[in-house]
Amino acid sequence: MAVSFHEPRREQPAPATLPSDPKPTTTSQDRAQRRVEKISGMSSERERPDASASDSTKSGSDSPDATESGSKPSGSADSDAAARTGDRYSVEPEDTRRSPALIATAVALPVVLIVVVLAIAVFARQHPTREPLALGSVPQPQATGQVCTTLLPALPSSLGGYTKADLAQPAPPGTVGWQLPDGGDPIVLRCGLDRPAEFVQSAALQVINGVNWFEVRDPTSGVTSGTWYVVDRGTYIAVTMPDKAGPTPLQDISNAVSKVLPARPIDPAPIPH
Repeated sequence: MAVSFHEPRREQPAPATLPSDPKPTTTSQDRAQRRVEKISGMSSERERPDASASDSTKSGSDSPDATESGSKPSGSADSDAAARTGDRYSVEPEDTRRSPALIATAVALPVVLIVVVLAIAVFARQHPTREPLALGSVPQPQATGQVCTTLLPALPSSLGGYTKADLAQPAPPGTVGWQLPDGGDPIVLRCGLDRPAEFVQSAALQVINGVNWFEVRDPTSGVTSGTWYVVDRGTYIAVTMPDKAGPTPLQDISNAVSKVLPARPIDPAPIPH
């Protein structure tokens, strides 16, 4: 017969229970005491502004950021700020931009200059500067007489395309000149001359607007001008002009002569034998 042995059952010991910390008991008296202390502390801070300022200064000086910013020069800070602003608002330089107005001005300016030059050239051509007309002296015994002093102011200022010219001084008395705008051979009137040697009784006369004219010309000389004499106004008036002037100058002078000077009988020299 087998006998079985059973080990007696051991019971596990119960875990030890630690005593829990008792919660502090806050009474109304303790809370009132804390409020009083808090209010007292705030009052002390108001009464000591220097202390607060020194504390804040101290804390600012103790801060690494404050130390770094304080040690950095203000000029460098301004430069950095200006650089950041310049980078932010940088624009393209004005000289690299070409506005339409600038392009139009650049195109129009040469055109305007050309027009001005052409206008000056045209004006200079229409109103050229002429040198004073230099005339030589010839015998004019009656140049200061009544006939000449009456006639000269009545003469026209222009004869066709010829305009009255200034005479170089000293100018001979009783003399007037006309020239083309660009100069050239002039038309010259001389008043108070002696009777020309060629004016004889057989001389041919030409009447222009009521005035008797006598022409003196040497056909063998090949000259392109001639001299015409007024022979019926009591004194002799000579007009020397180029052939290209045409008939207008004699016609205009004849009108002035017949208007201010009365006609007189002609007095030619006898025909030589």
